Amino acid sequence: MREGVTVAGHRLTGRTRAGEAGVWTDAVSPGGRPSGVLRFDPAAAARARERLVATVADDLRLQRGGAAGLLPVVDLVAARDEVWLITGRAMPALDELLRRNGGHLDAGSVAAVLLETAQTLASVHAAGLTHGAFGAGTVVVTEDGAALLAERGLVAALRGEHVPPERDVTAWVTLARQLAAGQMNGPEADLLHRAITAATVHGLAAARDTLLAGREGLPPGFMTRDRLARASRDFLGPVPGPVPVSGPGSAPVSAAASVPVVPAAGEAVTLLDFPSDLPSDVPSDLPPGADDDVMMRFGPGVPTETPSRTTAAQIWRSGRTSAVTQARPPAAPPRRRRRTTAWAGTVLLAILVAAVILWLRQPPAVEVAVSGVDVKVAKKTVRCDGTADFVGVVTTNGGAGTIRYLWIRSDVRTRQEKEQRVSSGDTSVHLPLHWNVTGPGSFKGSATLRVLSPTTTGKPIQDTASFTYKC
Repeated sequence: MREGVTVAGHRLTGRTRAGEAGVWTDAVSPGGRPSGVLRFDPAAAARARERLVATVADDLRLQRGGAAGLLPVVDLVAARDEVWLITGRAMPALDELLRRNGGHLDAGSVAAVLLETAQTLASVHAAGLTHGAFGAGTVVVTEDGAALLAERGLVAALRGEHVPPERDVTAWVTLARQLAAGQMNGPEADLLHRAITAATVHGLAAARDTLLAGREGLPPGFMTRDRLARASRDFLGPVPGPVPVSGPGSAPVSAAASVPVVPAAGEAVTLLDFPSDLPSDVPSDLPPGADDDVMMRFGPGVPTETPSRTTAAQIWRSGRTSAVTQARPPAAPPRRRRRTTAWAGTVLLAILVAAVILWLRQPPAVEVAVSGVDVKVAKKTVRCDGTADFVGVVTTNGGAGTIRYLWIRSDVRTRQEKEQRVSSGDTSVHLPLHWNVTGPGSFKGSATLRVLSPTTTGKPIQDTASFTYKC
């Protein structure tokens, strides 16, 4: 897209980068705040529009619930065949900072990024969601050094695939190894490697706790992210100025009316059904002191003939946190109101009775039961400072529930029981184990996946695989 055009009132500034789900462009909102616009591939978005709407709605629910660490979502809009996601400022991405700094960041910045992304991913997983495309290109760094996740769930929505949480954990470990590779030997490097091992064995919450426990050994400014914030500000440069708006006494003018429009875009409309309790960090598009009754420009800079008076349109354009108050119809006479109330009560009772009958007729939900376990290792021989990657494939009856299991390594006596939530219809569950081996020597290692419950036999089921380490 060209510099100066607008998308739903957000003026593009011309700076772009390729993301995992589309192309990002820096923009300025009608209120003069920095924003980001992600343009999806039209063909892919057309096939996945409903899934995109559901994914973005999940992010908005996370925002309303107080979840931190995600790039704030403002809106999802469409015009003709194109769909855009509008967010808070989406640059720079972590991979851009790495390229500018020769592929390396200081130990404190690396630890801050890994700590915050591990916490955010753990929170997303706790909400029953996943990211699906986590990496250096989907982590953005704000001007105060905070690491936020962008494009959560969008790639999976475009492809129509289900992404298990384990894929996010593996992606986090891959990024952590990449960032840790640039650190010299010392307490900082040792802490990063311990966090990687904790994530591999016990999950992201354990990695977060490991980094927090070792923060005293990190350079000053780690918790305040001083160097990361400075790197982000140096990359971003000055914030684009706000678009001029009408002054006192002049006719109301849309903030986007004085800039060109996307010729083929048509009128942009929101795809989201905004609730009345929008997150407080969604920026308002109205300039300070603007009159609530001004004509709203509902689209990418294209004025309309009549004001947009629908609740959805005004919330979308104004960023208000409550619905627009509309005039109430005159009250019905008392006798008519009593008849209406009685009729409504009868209908409600009939609906409740029908719902109870339908619920009683439904068959009971099938509980998950494990019928088999198959463990495989990617490489039978692991060389110096390598990793043995095991995967346990658990076969179930397709029911829903929680599987209790544990991995038993031949070199570790302590064992930690884990749980895996399984959805109805899933007949195969993958449980990974990554075994890091360092130092000279040779030995044979084995790992056993033991499913404790629930099983079809009522007894634990297990399988074992082995590898040979040579260095």
